[in-house]
Amino acid sequence: MKLNNKRTILVGLAFLSICSFWQMYDSVVPKILTETFHLNETFSGAIMAADNVLALFLLPLFGALSDKTQTRLGKRTPYILAGTACAVVLMNFLPLLDNSFAAAPAVWKKAVFVVVLGLLLVAMGTYRSPAVALMPDVTPKPLRSKANAIINLMGAVGGILYLAVAAILYPNSKVAGLDHVNYQILFLVVSVVMAAAVAILLATIREPKLAAENAAYEAAHPEENLAEDDGSGPQVLPAAVKKSLGFLLASISLWFIGYNAVSTWFTVYIGQVMGQGLGGASTCLMVATAGAIVSYIPIGVVAGKIGRKKTIQCGVCLLTVCFASGYVLTSLYDHINAIMYVMFALVGLAWAAINVNSLPMVVEMCKGSDIGKFTGYYYTFSMAAQVVTPIVAGSLMRNIGYWTLFPYAALFVALSFVTMCFVRHGDSKLITKKGLEAFDVED
Repeated sequence: MKLNNKRTILVGLAFLSICSFWQMYDSVVPKILTETFHLNETFSGAIMAADNVLALFLLPLFGALSDKTQTRLGKRTPYILAGTACAVVLMNFLPLLDNSFAAAPAVWKKAVFVVVLGLLLVAMGTYRSPAVALMPDVTPKPLRSKANAIINLMGAVGGILYLAVAAILYPNSKVAGLDHVNYQILFLVVSVVMAAAVAILLATIREPKLAAENAAYEAAHPEENLAEDDGSGPQVLPAAVKKSLGFLLASISLWFIGYNAVSTWFTVYIGQVMGQGLGGASTCLMVATAGAIVSYIPIGVVAGKIGRKKTIQCGVCLLTVCFASGYVLTSLYDHINAIMYVMFALVGLAWAAINVNSLPMVVEMCKGSDIGKFTGYYYTFSMAAQVVTPIVAGSLMRNIGYWTLFPYAALFVALSFVTMCFVRHGDSKLITKKGLEAFDVED
């Protein structure tokens, strides 16, 4: 068997819709909170962190619920459809309330905006785990790293679609000097992208049929299942696998602590340390994103050759070196240069090596009926890190100095290498040719 790239791309449409929304959310909602509703940065930041706090509860909850769901559309598709439908409706109320408050301020409008925003975050939280779990549901275990690379690539495409739409609709020439910017059309376009992506997914992917085929394959290859069935129904992880899972989840938290600190604070950091503006900082982050995008597919292939764990460890080492170099480069130079661009491209490569393989390692440790729950574990630990690290890193920069950002990030990423050394399970398993054609991960 070979990975069905077309099918994986179609499955990735759910993640495309999710990433398109979050790219817009992170870009536009803070501006609405501070510029229209005039909330201070602390309160705005707390509201912006609410999605990660909610994710700690919603992602594992709905991942586990989807595991137990049985409908004619499958386990995951009903959550994807319902969550997207609610999000598409709710998100278009936000610019209406924004425009209404700008025209005639009232406390109740601000309160309604926050309530609608909260409901929107809940709607988005209900289907992220089911959407991500759909890929391993329909993909044999040895091919999941390559499939996850395609899923990540689809997510990047969703973010790029938003950026392109925003660049076309809201150039500086149109918004400069305006007292208030109307974002209604932007929200509408993104909601159409989300709805269209999920509609195509529904029309082309028959989840029950594909999941049954994959389950039949796993039943025929029990040697690939790390979870054990004790005969009473619930699956039981062997003690050694539980230990590996614990260290893997700890590793996920550690590298997210390091990476998210830089992604959150880099724009502020580079302004304070190097005197560079938003444009220069954004260019560095775009280079990192481009580096990740071009690396996703090759990294999936490499993981099929040398294994997921080794690929992740190589990425962790490279990311640690890059963050340590970031401290040196921003200390030596007072302007952004080609060396920094190369470093950020390598950051993207390193993050792709880590990100493509970590979720497949988690879900490798379970049987098919627990994929949603284990996907929830992954997001619980990654989101917990993203709740904590902006606050901790920000406190260090404020109380000790901005120079602490890159050493802080490098330290926690390096610690994740240590915990990964204790992970003994969840790696990809190559298929031998004893009566069956080996899985080809190259095309």
